[in-house]
Amino acid sequence: MIASRRSIAITLVVLVGLGAVAGGLTLYRHRAAHQHADEYFCPMHPRIVRDKPGECPVCGMKLEKREAGRRVLFYRHPMDPSIHSDRPAKDDMGMAYIPVYEDEEQGGSSVPDRAAVTVPPERAASLGIRTEPVTGGFQGGSLRTVGRVAIDERRRDVVHVKYEGYVERLFVDFTGQRVGKGQPLLALYSPELVAAQQEYLVARAAQARLGGSSIPGVAQGGAELAEASRQRLRSFDVTPDEIAELERTGTPRRTLTLRSPVSGVVVQKMAVAGARVSPQDALYEIADLSHVWVLAEVAEKDMTAAGVGVRARVSLPPPAGGEWWGKVTFVSPVVKPETRTVELRVEVDNPSGVLKPEMFTDVSLERAPASVLAVPESAIVQTGERTLVFVDKGQGRYEPREIAIGARVAGGYEVRHGLSAGERVVVSANFLLDSESSLRAAIARTAGEH
Repeated sequence: MIASRRSIAITLVVLVGLGAVAGGLTLYRHRAAHQHADEYFCPMHPRIVRDKPGECPVCGMKLEKREAGRRVLFYRHPMDPSIHSDRPAKDDMGMAYIPVYEDEEQGGSSVPDRAAVTVPPERAASLGIRTEPVTGGFQGGSLRTVGRVAIDERRRDVVHVKYEGYVERLFVDFTGQRVGKGQPLLALYSPELVAAQQEYLVARAAQARLGGSSIPGVAQGGAELAEASRQRLRSFDVTPDEIAELERTGTPRRTLTLRSPVSGVVVQKMAVAGARVSPQDALYEIADLSHVWVLAEVAEKDMTAAGVGVRARVSLPPPAGGEWWGKVTFVSPVVKPETRTVELRVEVDNPSGVLKPEMFTDVSLERAPASVLAVPESAIVQTGERTLVFVDKGQGRYEPREIAIGARVAGGYEVRHGLSAGERVVVSANFLLDSESSLRAAIARTAGEH
């Protein structure tokens, strides 16, 4: 009886042991099956991961199968890369953690806060990633901008009087009138000027009386007095012809004529008939418009194309039309903070007067071509701190590279350093690569801290 009970107990122990082993095998198989289960993810939204084929619930794109043989390092929160888990998990809102694979952590680069990105060729094609080679280009040709015509500051004069008086008559009575050098502008009555003429006549009469004196120095004194009176008239801008007329007639003139000191166009007229004027009053502003300035602005990055001495073509759009050639004679040393542009000055001959102050023009800066290394404009990623491109290293690997660019050239920009001829750079979907590169660099940092 006792032996039979022992045999029953042994049988139960064996059965329990076999059950435990079977359960362990079942659990191991379940874990192994779970560990090697296929994963499907969205290329546009990597946080969307499923265990079977389907479509992305966000964009509707077909899910892609995760490559086999990739080892998961850890799982990270989809919204905060600093939150990790050693096993699959979900947050309080039910969002699944994203697996981070070993090969994703092997994407270092020379650019701070950026990592190399590996994209399989078939996925790169679906994302629209295209590359082009870095080639030689020509720095030169035309840099187009707009300009504004301005008066040459060296060719503008303001007309004043050097005594007090009253405007008796205007000979030039409207703004825009063209005048020649020496042309009458207005007639002025000045008691001070009449007195100066009278003094000159008295001094001349005294000179005539004292000229025959035998006393040493008397004749000389009379001549010096007359000359002093004459120079006073000259200081009042009385012309030699007007002094000669005064000497001939012997009668002071009630009014004298104020004449233009230069040839040009009256751009401002402040004189009014009957008005009292003084040396502080400006009566006319006259500008010579046969030679003008064209003030243009170029972007800060194009400053190298706008050096002093560069030839410039100035043209007017239809219907006025016309073309003029000049040279850049001045480049401002200050960048305008509001527009990040630099003002430059082009001097142009304007004999026909077609170019008028404040008129807008087209300006083309013409430079002699020079061979340079050029990168397509679409390849450049401006981060605010540096200028980047993504270099195709082959086998689906794209490496961020910091470069320095120069002046604009045909199809892109001059490369001063950072690239070599023949290297291929990404020219489309590079902002998508930049986002992924920045994210992977952040993950790598947090993984190191973890």
